[in-house]
Amino acid sequence: MSITADDRWAAAELLARYAELMDSGDFAAVGDLLAHASVATEDGTVVATGADQIRSLYESTTRRHGDGTPLTAHVITNVIVDEVPGDPDEIAVRSRFTVLQGTDRLGLQPVVVGRYDDRIRRIDGDWCFVHRTMIPERWGDVSEHLTFTPTT
Repeated sequence: MSITADDRWAAAELLARYAELMDSGDFAAVGDLLAHASVATEDGTVVATGADQIRSLYESTTRRHGDGTPLTAHVITNVIVDEVPGDPDEIAVRSRFTVLQGTDRLGLQPVVVGRYDDRIRRIDGDWCFVHRTMIPERWGDVSEHLTFTPTT
């Protein structure tokens, strides 16, 4: 299999849609976007699978403010798309993320940076997320962003 420009575009668009939905606070739509996926931590622990669990994960861990959004800007860059040997309907997508946030109590700043390691699969002709590993690398002040304090 050779990855086409259309495949690369589809992967980048999935990432952009994820960022847009997160920033709008539409966690039900995030769940729908990741409906075929499992979400895992860097050590491989699966923390949610399917639309309902993923929606619930984001609703329980991400603060929404008065306008219903997390007041964030997710910036996803450095998208790398690779073949999955022997599987023409799945591709591996690696990217970097920076989450910026500014609230009444917090000046605009990066609150977390890291990497996504995704697998996307062609299902009924459309590329869909089937696995996401979230790998946060540096934390800023997430007191206005998360409902918990990260341990790393």
